Parts: sequence; structure tokens; C-alpha cells
Amino acid sequence: MSTLAIDAPQEQQFIELIQQTIQAQQFERLILSQYQGSEVELEKITFRLVELQQHTKLSALYHYKTKDVTKNYELNESIYVIQALIPLCKQSNLFALNVEAQLKKNKKKAMLNIQQLSPQASNHPKPTQQHNREKERFVDQASPFLQYLGITENNGKVIPAMARKWKQINKFIEIFSHAYEQIDLNKDQIKIVDFGSGKGYLTFALYDYLQQQTNTQPVITGVELRSNLVEFCEDVAAKAGFDQLDFFEGDVRTYQTNDLDVMIALHACDIATDFAIHTGIRLNASMIMCAPCCHKELRPQLHSPAVLKPMLQFGIHAGQQAEMLTDSLRALLLKAYGYEVKVFEFVSLEHTSKNKMILATKRKEIDQPDAQILQQIQALKQMYGIEKQTLELLLNDQIAIENVGCKC
Repeated sequence: MSTLAIDAPQEQQFIELIQQTIQAQQFERLILSQYQGSEVELEKITFRLVELQQHTKLSALYHYKTKDVTKNYELNESIYVIQALIPLCKQSNLFALNVEAQLKKNKKKAMLNIQQLSPQASNHPKPTQQHNREKERFVDQASPFLQYLGITENNGKVIPAMARKWKQINKFIEIFSHAYEQIDLNKDQIKIVDFGSGKGYLTFALYDYLQQQTNTQPVITGVELRSNLVEFCEDVAAKAGFDQLDFFEGDVRTYQTNDLDVMIALHACDIATDFAIHTGIRLNASMIMCAPCCHKELRPQLHSPAVLKPMLQFGIHAGQQAEMLTDSLRALLLKAYGYEVKVFEFVSLEHTSKNKMILATKRKEIDQPDAQILQQIQALKQMYGIEKQTLELLLNDQIAIENVGCKC
């Protein structure tokens, strides 16, 4: 069984803190992430208290790459389960009513950060233990920024017309939070750029989440072409007291930075998505999140393989094939450059029906891109007669940044 280098006193202190919060009925949840043990498909484990047949147990949700498995433990045995798992995880986060703590490990040492919560911060009802409890929200509905953005009313109630946006915000933060637990930054600050930030709904929610629920200070820049939206978002940031959130008028061509941990581009039109992904790869971003739209580049180049001509004679099918091929090439290039990649459905944005997300997290440093994956890319291009794909050319330093300012 694999283990990580640890600082035993800090690890023991963290385990004792877990015991204390459970005994004091202050425990909310425990997240063990970046699992490094022998179960190759296991990514993280989330613990919470549940009430089963009038008996309190600790429920563990084991998150595998392709499935989730739930196991319920008696309280007196659960601590031994936790003790066995903590040495196998690079990061452990405890959330309780009176305290939050993070144990983070690298090859050389373990770092324990404990934050005692003020009475005001902890003066709320004890966590529910009902098995079928209300769905967890990742954004506090009472947060003032939601009112400034027109999501909620003065009393914190979601405005009916914004219910879909509220759902999208929470889903986005949920996706981000799970990916965030998998990356290893070892930094006090996290630098994020959101290309095409629009009215800032997701940008503000991300800043609020990182500030409220992690031990990392967010430094976020929203990049947006429309000056009126930049002015609006700057005003909201000032009202909300988000001092490390700013907005830049421009696009992926005009905004330049040499430091980036997370790159987000949720509505970059056509090849603007390729320029955004290239920025993330070039700056060695730990996470890249894209929701592409307007897949125009490959469609004119597409030559149907003989066996697929009966299917692709229909325009809608040819368009879908070009879209799938475009995003497959992007995902494969990310994998070739050391990223673990997931492609899945997201909540559609208000200005496009597209609901696909490409989520990439950095897994290893590389000297050269993976040759086998590059061969797979060339085989796909040859099969469909593709001669030009912007992200590939950018990564090969063959083209310069030019007209990618299309908005849809």
C-alpha cells in the first residue's frame, strides 16, 4: 500500500480535531482528496454524519473516476477508517461549526492550517443528519453579491426569472470545487483568469466560494470585450468588498499575464477557445475549464470518410461531427501536454444552447508532448481530411494571435 511522507505530530493533531468535532456535535464534513493509494480509480472520499434508523453513523462517499460508492460506519469504528485513509491522501479538509482545518502534504512535509471560527460565523443550526437531506449548495444564497447582480431579492430569495442562472452558478461551483480538490497548488494565493466573463455571475461566485470555503486567497481577473459590463462588474466588486477581483476590457488577444493557476473560458467563440486553452497550457495552469461554442473552423475542411458519407450527407449530422471532432482534438492535445481531461454536459449558458464542458487538470510536468497521443491526433485529421487546427498550430508556434474577437 502506497503512503505519503507525513509529519506525524500534525497528522495526529488533525485526527484528534476530527474526533473532538464529532464528539461535540460540531462536525459538518471531511474531505480527503488527491488519493495516492492502491485503488487506482479512487479520487477522493467525503464523510458526513447521517441518521439511519434513529442511529447516527458516519457516511463515506468514495468518489471513483466512473462511479461513487457509499459506505456507512459506526462512529466508534469510523476514526480507524479515517486514520487509515489520511496517510494516503495529499490533502484533507475538515469543516465544522467552530473550526475549519486543512492538512496538506507534499514530498517533503505536511502543513496543518487551523482556523477557529468566530461565534458569529458559527452561530447557525447544527448540521442536518437526515439521510435524504436537501441538496447541498456551494454558494450561500444570502451572499450580498447575489443581490448586487440581480440574482436575489433583499431577503435573499432567488428572483424567479433568475432561477435557471442560480442553478447554473451552483453547478459551476460544484464542478470547480471537485476539480480544485484534485490539484496541488501549495500556494497562499490562486490566480484565475476568466475569459469572456460577461456580467460576472460565475466570476463573482467563484471568488466568493474560494474566499469563504478554502484557505486560499483568490486573485481573479474577468476579461470582457464590452466596456459597459466591465464597468458594471467593477462597481459590484467594490460594493461586495472583493478587493482581489478586477475586470479588464479586452479578450484573449489583448490580456497578457505571466502567472496563471486556473484558466476559464465559458463562451469563447470558435477558435477563441483554442487561444484560451493555449494560454492555459503555455502558462502551465493547474486547471483549464472551457465551454466551447460556434465550432466553425473544421466544418469547411471536413471530408466524410467513405463509410460515413451516408450518415454525414445530412447537414445537422455533419455539423455535430465537426463539433465532436473539434473538441476531441482539443481534449487529446490537453492530454498530450500532461493534463487529465474530462468532457461532459454542463448547464447551457444564456446566450448559447451549447452545454459541453472540457475540464482539464494538470497531472504531470512534461518535457515533450506525448508522441502516442499526437499520432492519434494525426490519424483523426487524416481520416477527415483536416489540414488546420488552431490549437495544434499555436502549440507548435506556427501562428500568431489574430482575429478571435467574435462574440455570440
